[in-house]
Amino acid sequence: MAKCLVTGGAGFIGSHLTERLLSQNHEVVVLDNLSTGRDSNLDAVRDHPNLTIRSGSITDSVLLGEAAHGAEVIYHLAAAVGVKLVAEDPLRTIETNIYPTDQLLRFAAQGNVRKFFLASTSEVYGKHPGDAWVEDDGLYFGPTSRPRWAYGCSKAIDEFLALAYHQKYGLGVTIGRFFNVVGPRQVGNYGMVVPRFVESALKGGPVTVYDDGSQVRCFGHVSEVVDCVYSLVENDASAGSVFNIGSNQAVSILELAQAVIDKIDPDIEIRFIPYNEAYGADFEDVQRRVPNTDRLYEFAGQRPAMTLDRILDDVIAWKKAELSL
Repeated sequence: MAKCLVTGGAGFIGSHLTERLLSQNHEVVVLDNLSTGRDSNLDAVRDHPNLTIRSGSITDSVLLGEAAHGAEVIYHLAAAVGVKLVAEDPLRTIETNIYPTDQLLRFAAQGNVRKFFLASTSEVYGKHPGDAWVEDDGLYFGPTSRPRWAYGCSKAIDEFLALAYHQKYGLGVTIGRFFNVVGPRQVGNYGMVVPRFVESALKGGPVTVYDDGSQVRCFGHVSEVVDCVYSLVENDASAGSVFNIGSNQAVSILELAQAVIDKIDPDIEIRFIPYNEAYGADFEDVQRRVPNTDRLYEFAGQRPAMTLDRILDDVIAWKKAELSL
C-alpha cells in the first residue's frame, strides 16, 4: 500500500489506472483540470475512501506541490494530447508538457517519492523508418515549421528530464511510451481514431478516413496497458528504463475503418479527405507506427495482446451504452 498521485487521473487512461490502484488498496490522489478528461470517468470509484480528487491544472505549481505532498509513487499522465489539439495549439502543448513535468520531478526528488512513472508517447520516434520501433532507436522529427512535431519533441524533453533526475538523484523513474491505447471512455474529440470511427458508424456514417488510409497502426486495450504500467512500476528493476507499451498487431487505418463498418452496418460509406482539410496545410503524418515490445515483456511479464476484434466489440458496446442506442 502506498500513497499515489495520478496526474490526469480523470482522463481515459488515468481513470482506468486510478481504478487499478484502488483495487490494490493504494491511497490515490487524482489531479485533473478536466480539459480532456471527464468527471464521469471516475463515477465508479468516486466514493472510495482511499480516493481524493483535486480539480486544477498541473501548470498551477502551488496546487501541483500540494497534490504531490506525501506521495510515494507518482504516475504523471497529464499532458496536452491528441493530434488535432496539438496541431491547433502547439504553444499550449509545449507549455503544458514540459514545465509542469520539470516541476513535478523537482517535488519528487525533494520529497519521499520512491517511484515516478512518466507517460510518454510513440510520437517521440517522429518519422522513424523502421518496421518495429525499439526503445533505443534514434528520433526523427520533421521541421520546426510544422507544429505536428511539437508534441513528440515536448515529450522527448520530458524523457530527458526524467532520466536526468534518475541519474542525478536516484529517483526511481520509469518511462512508458504509449502506442494507440483504446477502450471504453476514450473520446474522438482530439483525433483518436477508434472512437471517432465507432461513433460515426453508429450514427449512420460516413466514416471519414484521412488521406488514403494506408497508414499502419497498432491498438492496445486500455485494461492491458494499465496492467503493464502497474507491473513495471512494481518492478524495481524497471527504474531508469524506457518501455514501449502497446500492441504489436499492425493494421492499416482503412482496414480499421472497414472492420468497424462490418460490425455495425456494412452499407456505411467510407469518405476520404486530405490531411490539409482535417488539420491544416502544415500537417504531415507517420506512415507506420509499430512497437517492438520485447523489453516490456521482459520486465512486466506481459504485453497487450487482445485482438482488434475483441477491442472493437468492447468499444462499440460502451459507445452504444453512452449514446443510449
